[in-house]
Amino acid sequence: MELTLLGTGAPEGLPRPDCPCAVCASARGTGARAATALLVDDALLLDLTPGALFAAARAGRSVTAVRQVLLTHPHDGPAMELPASLPPAGRVPDGQELTLISGHRVRAVAMDAPGTGYEVTSPAGERLLYLPPGGAPAGLADRADRPADPYDTVVCDVIGRPDAVARLRAVGAVTAATEVIAVHLDHDAPPGDQLDLRLAAGGARAVPDGTTLPVGDYRPVPGMPRRTLVTGGARSGKSLEAERRLETFPEVVYVATGGRREGDAEWAARIGLHRERRPAVWRTEETCELVELLVADGPPLLIDCLSLWLTDAMDRSDAWDEALWAAGGRDRLRARVADLVRAVRGTRRTVVAVTNETGSGVVPATPSGRRFRDELGRLNAAFAAECEQVLLVVAGLPVVLRG
Repeated sequence: MELTLLGTGAPEGLPRPDCPCAVCASARGTGARAATALLVDDALLLDLTPGALFAAARAGRSVTAVRQVLLTHPHDGPAMELPASLPPAGRVPDGQELTLISGHRVRAVAMDAPGTGYEVTSPAGERLLYLPPGGAPAGLADRADRPADPYDTVVCDVIGRPDAVARLRAVGAVTAATEVIAVHLDHDAPPGDQLDLRLAAGGARAVPDGTTLPVGDYRPVPGMPRRTLVTGGARSGKSLEAERRLETFPEVVYVATGGRREGDAEWAARIGLHRERRPAVWRTEETCELVELLVADGPPLLIDCLSLWLTDAMDRSDAWDEALWAAGGRDRLRARVADLVRAVRGTRRTVVAVTNETGSGVVPATPSGRRFRDELGRLNAAFAAECEQVLLVVAGLPVVLRG
């Protein structure tokens, strides 16, 4: 089964007409995207959009053999003159299946938002799932609504609804062998390499308009780094970047090393904001016992953050007092750090850790402050050495240092 993406953008396209934002301004060349429409084996057109016929011609495809046009959006789209060669556009009711004269079977998948998803099975058995913008499959908790086998290709709104991929992974409909293609891309998606970076973290990728993909053929899947360190300054966006890297996973353990601070309303408000933006299915553990979590099997870990872990480790090691530091505090702290680094090196879990970049500002006025700065720098370097990917976040923008 061959899939041609005639467009990969949001319904209004990218750039949006008359939008002055930076993403729209930079959406030129292969970064420009028409509204998403899919042509399957030149026989099935999913979503009829303005310019789809010209896009097919540019891609070297013909729509003269199209036997069915199906709509996914909750509305019928903009008014347009239907080319004489195409059959009228329609929609399959949720849960119903349509068999085309070409031998393709199309089943409508119910969404948790307005619109219709389509599962397409080729005569040879390859399986494609296409979801509308802003939609995720509904009813997957019910075994009767779960796909019997993994999909070969999933085409969906990865940026707008990363939880759709997470839900499909949770029931085995998306596996490591499934190709996940991001579409419905709008100006809320980062441009260029930053888009590729975010999608790759979830095992997905974006392709230019007009790309033809074989469904079901072997191809290398995007590499998903198993250990990632995200560093940056205060309010740089490093925690949000770390969270985004795990939002397509069905289960995540969020490790909060800061704990609770009784009577500190401002700290409680910070923690509340973090919790509100995290998926509800993520589990939170407030602990600094990172070694035990790293050596155990389980779902991905998001550790936020190493600088607070170091504060706790220095408390336990008597590292703040000059005399105690010299009398064994240094050795005790270095031993705790070495244990953590060994655990990171040997872990089998997916890990994303957050830390603070140190040493770029004012020199601390006290010996203990300078000691913390120095030890955090050493910890960051040792932890980064065990990670496949290291990111520096500056002004909300991730810069790849490794990976």
